[in-house]
Amino acid sequence: MKIVALDGYAANPGDLSWDELKALGECVIYDRTAPSEVLERAAGAEIVLTNKVVISAEIMDALPELKYVGVLATGYNIVDVAAAKERGIVVTNIPAYSTSSVAQMVFAHILNIAQQVQHHSEEVRKGRWTNSKDFCFWDTPLIELRGKKIGIVGLGHTGYTTARVAIGFGMEVYAYTSKSHFQLPPEIKKMELDELFSECDIVSLNCPLTESTRELVNAARLKLMKPTAILINTGRGPLINEQDLADALNNGTIYAAGLDVLSQEPPRADNPLLTAKNCYITPHIAWASTAARERLMQIMLDNVKGYLEGKVINNVAK
Repeated sequence: MKIVALDGYAANPGDLSWDELKALGECVIYDRTAPSEVLERAAGAEIVLTNKVVISAEIMDALPELKYVGVLATGYNIVDVAAAKERGIVVTNIPAYSTSSVAQMVFAHILNIAQQVQHHSEEVRKGRWTNSKDFCFWDTPLIELRGKKIGIVGLGHTGYTTARVAIGFGMEVYAYTSKSHFQLPPEIKKMELDELFSECDIVSLNCPLTESTRELVNAARLKLMKPTAILINTGRGPLINEQDLADALNNGTIYAAGLDVLSQEPPRADNPLLTAKNCYITPHIAWASTAARERLMQIMLDNVKGYLEGKVINNVAK
């Protein structure tokens, strides 16, 4: 049996082991695979693992031995799941492996913006504290989170974990969610989307990307927000109209944004958010802590072993 990982580098750039996967059969691990290389590299494989390499219906038709596609992520929109189901190909994903790490990144951005950690650290390195007349200095507002309202869009695993962290900071927590009031703990209040954007001091996007959520953050919704508001996105880049957000930051419609995802990754050099005022961007690393990637690798193995044993788990092509 042949196993091929098309783009294993992101999940495992060398600090983790593929040995347990290699013990299951003939196994080839590629760091990265261009679209033009997929058919040649996956030829003869029963199992193909992919993170961001697209597996279309056409690719499936050209790979008659293919029986299993393992997505090395939670989102699986890079695979034509409907086509896989029609062809009897199993497709699995890796659910909930990065919940704690992503919630941590939400607050890394919030705390950086609230305390201006990066800015003040850079000022100290420039010698400004050394030359200060006082024992301390700050030149931006320093924001205490206690009592602030945070609105969480999407209350799945990550949204709920983010809410629990916010409660620990003494924040008032509101959520836009399909869950009913009766399914929520008393510390989390349900709120409609536009009301959440207008009432909350911080809005965190933790929802999946669907046609109904694409560009849910746009000029009209940004105008609902407070001029002191902070927007956080660790979900998917296309949840935001990026030009609208850049305009809102530059003209003071909202105060700041913390983003771990963009609509195109890597971004184009002319992406307006790269130069927008008070816009803090990390390169899609919320999921990438060592602990989260170790869980990803273990769930990947469990998924493959389950398939081989006839006990498929995490199948999204049912």
